Amino acid sequence: MIVWHRFIEIVRSHERFVLTTHVRPDGDALGSELAMMTILESLGKDVRVCNAFSVPPNLRFLDPERGLAQLGVDIAAEQLVDREVLMILDTSAWAQLGAMGDVIRNTKALKIVLDHHKSGDDLGAEVFKDVDAEATGRLVVEAADQLGVALTPEIARPAFVALATDTGWFRFSSTTAETLRLAGRLIDAGAVPDRLYKELYENDSQGRLRLIGRALDHARTELDGRLIHTWLGRAEFADIGALPSDSEDIINMTLSVGGTEAAVILVEQPEGEFKVSLRSRCEMDCSAIAEQFGGGGHRKAAGATLNGPLESAQEKVLAAVRAAMENL
Repeated sequence: MIVWHRFIEIVRSHERFVLTTHVRPDGDALGSELAMMTILESLGKDVRVCNAFSVPPNLRFLDPERGLAQLGVDIAAEQLVDREVLMILDTSAWAQLGAMGDVIRNTKALKIVLDHHKSGDDLGAEVFKDVDAEATGRLVVEAADQLGVALTPEIARPAFVALATDTGWFRFSSTTAETLRLAGRLIDAGAVPDRLYKELYENDSQGRLRLIGRALDHARTELDGRLIHTWLGRAEFADIGALPSDSEDIINMTLSVGGTEAAVILVEQPEGEFKVSLRSRCEMDCSAIAEQFGGGGHRKAAGATLNGPLESAQEKVLAAVRAAMENL
């Protein structure tokens, strides 16, 4: 649980904020940023949001007014030197911050982290973390409550996306009665689930559909069907006209195969390294495996980045997963 009085003290005693989150962002990362931006602005704060990435096409609907800036494209690091507080949302890992890492290392601003992930590095920040929270979006709503900020549609919509996407639209084991009660509050405040679902999951490009097909075609099972794993190479993205962000959530599709208890996907990045994602619906601790490779996350979902080639990276990860599952 977070002791909120210090967080509230920081917010109330400062005026100029900059928010950031992790590269390869998901709905929780961007939804939390946008909801927090609106909360702080409602208190009269001067807020900038700066990330080390451009917003993925599938999440641009969250930011129609383009409030999310990209470092080095929309804003320079020098334009952030006047910020009093730098808030990092949904991560506390250097490897996930990209080019914003240098800004964080060099800033004179007070640094704070608002996160729900178990793993993390020492960013030289004050950490406000609740690893039992199903999404950072929950913590953002709790911050609004603590600050006395009423939920508005502008807060509720991105916060609902944060909550819904990090719980697999409320189908993951992290979903509780409290999750659904919070979702209800956000709906009452203006979030419209069917519209948000359509934007998120019924706007696929043909490239993404083909990419899903490639990943499913590569899928293999082991350990009597308990483990399923697959991969995507960067050449395939260009070949079928898919974007890097199109690989989001494919790993969860593999778990629809009956009898599977754990899933692994390796996705080659534009620079040549492999993003590894792990999922578990058994007692296997994904975060413990990811930490072996410099990554982290949650018990049921985690990730890391490994150098190639594919065969080497895949065998390293699968060996660790096999060992963990065989000991269950």
